[in-house]
Amino acid sequence: MKILAERLRLLRKEKKLSQVEFAKIIGLSTNGYQRYELDERDPVAPVIVEIAKYYNVSADYLLGLTDKR
Repeated sequence: MKILAERLRLLRKEKKLSQVEFAKIIGLSTNGYQRYELDERDPVAPVIVEIAKYYNVSADYLLGLTDKR
């Protein structure tokens, strides 16, 4: 899902985190997280929830259903 990949990258960069750092924060392998940002794989619902909580945004925002964070 291209919009998800773009928003993950944007949010991570806003927090000035590397992919390695953020993967550790949410308990994923670096490679697994990188695949989300490269739009090679979509995260499962529990991972989306954890990402949304960390960035204090809605899952709808991450998934491109709204532009309101």
